[in-house]
Amino acid sequence: MMKNDLDRTDRRILTELQRNGRLSNQELADRVSLSPSPCLRRVRRLEEAGYIRRYAALLDTDKIGLRLLAYVSIRLNKVLRSSHASMSDFARDVQEWPEVVECYAMSGDMDYLLRVQVEDLSQFSRFAMDKVMQHPAVVDMRSSFALQRIKERAEVPV
Repeated sequence: MMKNDLDRTDRRILTELQRNGRLSNQELADRVSLSPSPCLRRVRRLEEAGYIRRYAALLDTDKIGLRLLAYVSIRLNKVLRSSHASMSDFARDVQEWPEVVECYAMSGDMDYLLRVQVEDLSQFSRFAMDKVMQHPAVVDMRSSFALQRIKERAEVPV
């Protein structure tokens, strides 16, 4: 299935599930104007085709004590950067850092962008000094801290 294979009903199903992944099949069917059996078949087809990767609960980071959000840009050693191995080593190693909730390979001056969620500045400092700056491929790290959440959305336009 490609994006062009999605009809209006598939898009409505995806939109509703993004808003509330805990909807029962009956509730979802009602919202998209289908009977339950065809609705369930469509959801299964969307899951099998990979449009729906997984279901998850979105947590309130403030309530669980992870109040500091940082965006960290990483630049790798230029000599090592030309080596695919060093980039894949960094990409592999970042998987083991629980503080990093998202990581992207980037174009431009920096090689990676990390979204880091921690309790406070002290924990961020330990993470930065003990993990990031100790990585053999890292030569530069720049951090920006979120001061206020203006918009946060898990939904993508379908």
